[in-house]
Amino acid sequence: MHTNLTVPIAHHMKQRYQAARRLPLPPGPPGRWLLGNTMPKSHVPFQFARWTGTLWACHRIFVVIGSHQAATDIMEKEGANLADRPRSIAVQETLSDGLGVLLQGSGERLRRLRRVLHAGLQPKVAESYEPIQTRHAKNLVLDVLNDPKNHQGHAMRYSASVVMSFTYGKTTPTSYADPEVVAVNKALARFGQAIRPGAYLVDTYPILRFVPGYLSQLKAWQKENLALYDRQLDTVRRQMREGNTRPSFARFMLEHQKEYQLEDKDLAYIAGAMFTAGSDTTASAITIMMMAAATHTDAQARVQEELDNVVGRMRLPTFGDQEMLPQVTAFMLESLRWRPVSLGGFAHRATKDIIWKNYLVPAGATVIGNHWAIANDPEVFSEPHRFNPQRWIDDAGRVRSDLRFFTFGFGRRVCPGQHVANRSVFVNTALISKIDTLAFSDTANIRAAPFEICFAKRIDENVIRELCAPGK
Repeated sequence: MHTNLTVPIAHHMKQRYQAARRLPLPPGPPGRWLLGNTMPKSHVPFQFARWTGTLWACHRIFVVIGSHQAATDIMEKEGANLADRPRSIAVQETLSDGLGVLLQGSGERLRRLRRVLHAGLQPKVAESYEPIQTRHAKNLVLDVLNDPKNHQGHAMRYSASVVMSFTYGKTTPTSYADPEVVAVNKALARFGQAIRPGAYLVDTYPILRFVPGYLSQLKAWQKENLALYDRQLDTVRRQMREGNTRPSFARFMLEHQKEYQLEDKDLAYIAGAMFTAGSDTTASAITIMMMAAATHTDAQARVQEELDNVVGRMRLPTFGDQEMLPQVTAFMLESLRWRPVSLGGFAHRATKDIIWKNYLVPAGATVIGNHWAIANDPEVFSEPHRFNPQRWIDDAGRVRSDLRFFTFGFGRRVCPGQHVANRSVFVNTALISKIDTLAFSDTANIRAAPFEICFAKRIDENVIRELCAPGK
């Protein structure tokens, strides 16, 4: 039976687990008798998608989930038992000083962090960011028209501007040459470097953390990152004292610090995570959307026809139009499925035994929802390699409510910024609307290799400039 779960496991360990619990582990690729599977060091999501099942390496069980149904049954319905993360000595304990949000283990601290994140990013609050997103999206269109070859850079500028605006209340458009953005992107690059499989053997052999100097580079980076996050937060504190601060997530946290029982370091890292996570992923999602439009002209034409019929060409689409623009939403959803920003997903840790279809996912196992494999599950997404936004549209022409893809993660570890991110991708899809579409960086969150697009104006440029004028 093909379960689309992956578990590498040595033969003697497999027998021990099955004897103890009397259920088999999900089947996976064969490994060496004592050593288990050799874990890939590059392009891991694609290799895991080919394997899917149970893997065993270095006395650890890995269960890689690659089917939509298994993701729903295990990652979603058993979310309470998968809210934990595997121990991360290099990235979480050293580079993030134990304060990072993404890799924080389950427990009371995670609950406090999630509470404040949800309060500051819930749908009603996300709606208040729409004017910021609209203004910067209009600027992105103008940037693309003036300098089309640098469209990826413009997407990054848009994303940085929006995230800096709602995180710290920054009012001016951000350039990727801004020192603060350069510094934050450096921190993001370091995180991506450190989290790659095999980058630091200390997570496999924890005793290495006692080797003098072994983690010195990560410790130095941690100090730089904390100083950066502190500077951003101190600016908001100063503005609050002076009475000229703008609404922002950082201000919200400072005003409710005692209520959410947060330390100063918590505030700095939470706000810093908002930029490092939100900026990079949103820019990639917008770039993927533009790639899809450039390589699938029939689907793009359907979106343009809908925009012409609903909005016309004398004004720009707004968030208020979204319910009447199902083709725009479907195009956005298909872009996120077609090339998931987080190809491999991030690891969870099972805190209890999970039974699925007479297979055992044992407590302590590392469980990974492989976004690439799930997105290409033919049982749910017919002809998965074909870019087809119509799969998201029902017979009545509305966006389907019975179909979903796990773009923002699973269960209790779903990304709290999803409501803001979706709005950014939607408004840019509505406004913007031979390339190698698999040329992406080998990182946790992918970036497309450079590619060229020919952009053509649908709306007179002066209309956009007028609507971008102050006060509009």
